[in-house]
Amino acid sequence: MADVQGSYDDLFTAVPHALSALLDEGDVGGSVAVFVDGEPVVDVWGGFADAERAVPWERDTIVNVFSVTKTMTALCALVLADRGDLDVAAPVARYWPEFAAAGKERVLMRHLLAHTAGLPDWDGPVDELYDWPSATARLAGQAPQWEPGSAAGYHSLTQGFLVGEVVRRITGRSVGEFLAEEVAGPLGADFRIGLPAEHDHRVAPTVPPPGRDEDCTASAPGGSATPSAATAIRVRDGNSVAWRRAQIPAASGFGNARSVALVQSVMACGGSVRGVRLLSRAGCDRAWEEQFSGEDRLLGMPISWGLGYGRFGSTYGWGGWGGSTVMIEPESRMAVAYVTNQMREPAQDTRGVELVMAAYDGLKGLRA
Repeated sequence: MADVQGSYDDLFTAVPHALSALLDEGDVGGSVAVFVDGEPVVDVWGGFADAERAVPWERDTIVNVFSVTKTMTALCALVLADRGDLDVAAPVARYWPEFAAAGKERVLMRHLLAHTAGLPDWDGPVDELYDWPSATARLAGQAPQWEPGSAAGYHSLTQGFLVGEVVRRITGRSVGEFLAEEVAGPLGADFRIGLPAEHDHRVAPTVPPPGRDEDCTASAPGGSATPSAATAIRVRDGNSVAWRRAQIPAASGFGNARSVALVQSVMACGGSVRGVRLLSRAGCDRAWEEQFSGEDRLLGMPISWGLGYGRFGSTYGWGGWGGSTVMIEPESRMAVAYVTNQMREPAQDTRGVELVMAAYDGLKGLRA
């Protein structure tokens, strides 16, 4: 079996074994963390940080987690809502007046968080993603594709700019700055949106699915439904220095499984982890309130959306292009995170689910 480093509770041996199996199947590298009650019961990693398999994946290796970043941006908005600075039922234009253009006066903050705002497509050039004023101005000028709140369509790139600009208007800080100062910093979590150059040596670049190259583009997990007007994002874009430096709050977060699980343990543990309280319990519960249930127009599959998180029975979370995943189980106060540099074809990628199920095996023993 492939060698896996790190530590884990003996009850959770299924998790490192599952990671080892994925590496045996050909994955390049990855890390998994399981936190219960805000403390790690699994913190393991293995494989390599480069496609050539010459650089070992280390304890502090980080990777682009793509859409897992959305859970971090949502948490920032939920913190502001809990403080009374943001009303999720208010029109977006209350905080961002220019947004009211092109018939968007009735778009509410909760519509942004639940992918029901009708603004799913990024139709500008890729380079404009790296220019915050240009990106947000483009979105402010767009008309919604459907009546806001009436349907869901995954806002794969746009959600981060939409929510992030509201965060900026309220706080005077970018999402990356707010996350660093109000969330990741107090928790001691190694996660960033907008990666400084001094961390580049720790990054494990994304490896395309077997048989594909860096021109491989993002596609919907459901397979059949794809954005009709969206600009295609390639693996090479995600691996670029420009992408690392930019704040693309729906897709350009960098971290490891430990940092993702630590931050999202806040949601699993009623708003407080390791003596740091970021939210009230009511503020956490707000995230799980269902905003939409039905077929997502872009994902091509049924989905239940809360405020910034997908709802899956008693669990909540989301995954990113390429396989990274975070899942939160409030009843058991558990957060499970998996990050990887190895992409697989979305329709065949079940790695996150397998690792979450392995974590549940350990949880049964822990609660026995």
